[in-house]
Amino acid sequence: MGQISIDVEDKIEAAFMAADPQTKKELSNLVSVFLGSDWKNKNLIEVMETIAANAEKGGLTAEILEEILLS
Repeated sequence: MGQISIDVEDKIEAAFMAADPQTKKELSNLVSVFLGSDWKNKNLIEVMETIAANAEKGGLTAEILEEILLS
């Protein structure tokens, strides 16, 4: 498995760094779904729907994501 770097706001970085290992894994999975979902041939809404569906299957709820982002 490889690693990538992306630029995010400072508060997003801090929230990610403070997250527990399971949450970090779930967020990593979201990025993998996004980049592996044939996103170049879809509009943003379609990609977001794919990500949301896969996140739900993986146990990441809107509440958990909001908590991470607002931490």
